[in-house]
Amino acid sequence: MSTSFRESLTYCALASASSLIDDQLNFALPPALEASAPPEARGLRRDQVRLMVSHYTDDTVIHTRFTAIDEFLQPGDVLAINTSGTLNAALPAARADGTELELHLSTHLPADLWIVEVRQPAAVATAPFRHAQAGETLTLAAGATATLHTPYRSDRAAPDAGAAGVRLWIATLDLPMPLLTYLEIHGFPIRYGYVKAPWPTEYYQTVYATEPGSAEMPSAGRAFTSELITRLVARGVQIAPLLLHTGVASLEDHEPPYEEWYRVPPTTAALVNAARAEGRRVIAVGTTAIRALETVTDAGGSTHPGEGWTRLVITPERGLRAVDGLLSGLHEPRASHLAMLEALTGRAHLRFTYAQALQQGYLWHEFGDLHLLLP
Repeated sequence: MSTSFRESLTYCALASASSLIDDQLNFALPPALEASAPPEARGLRRDQVRLMVSHYTDDTVIHTRFTAIDEFLQPGDVLAINTSGTLNAALPAARADGTELELHLSTHLPADLWIVEVRQPAAVATAPFRHAQAGETLTLAAGATATLHTPYRSDRAAPDAGAAGVRLWIATLDLPMPLLTYLEIHGFPIRYGYVKAPWPTEYYQTVYATEPGSAEMPSAGRAFTSELITRLVARGVQIAPLLLHTGVASLEDHEPPYEEWYRVPPTTAALVNAARAEGRRVIAVGTTAIRALETVTDAGGSTHPGEGWTRLVITPERGLRAVDGLLSGLHEPRASHLAMLEALTGRAHLRFTYAQALQQGYLWHEFGDLHLLLP
């Protein structure tokens, strides 16, 4: 195995998992490990972020760089990628009394409705604004408006309004031009507190995005470059595209994921089924790709083409049917994605690898480092 891009190679015993993470996968994430800017701003190419490769069958861990990912993928592996592009989903807004706000577009629903989040601007980052009222109309740029109709409710997510107020709303937009044109002119990428400065839209796109629609970047695939994908295809790795438009994250409330639009084409379903029938690996690039594939995979393990709205929440109890591996960023404590990772690897391996990431100083979030989980 080549060592040209390797920082270190370590084989670690499961017993060495530190007390940094408890048995419930709770841990403290130091602010210094929150990636505050794209790797390009840190003097790196997007494919030079760090990569932790872990094998959940024997608990080995390898620390390397993403440029070396082809050393860990085999001819015949199927990479399922989410080709959803990131919208300029944040818009400046104002209440009738002049209060300045920020409107985050999350999910475009049927009947031209939207799930939106109202946030309050701050010097560095926004925070949820929970005092909006049903029926309220917010003023947007260029004479546009957004009307908040009713709090968004799900039988598994949003809390009661009560004293906490409302975070997500069902709304309609009245725009003076087509949506994508309006967002291109007046919108900007959603940014949270750990990212200290605004960055252009291109920093929030994967190189293989084909159809705009995500409120936030499907960030597990950000490190891929066109050259690296070409190298993988030449090696015999198969690329299986699908689509899932992501909604806004829930950093403050740690809510489970809610309805998201997906599409799994027939060619992708066929690639996945053929790989599984022949004992080859199916590796999802990001939790969004897993959610889409698992939505259309039946209890017998057959994946079907399909599109629509998914409300699937993957837990260890539900298990996984379509994938053997996952390329993912590092997730916050209490994030619902940790349950999905646990369904793949088991809790002990996940606790062990996250302790490794903390000890080795890996960076979290969309501009951070990556974790490749393999059998």
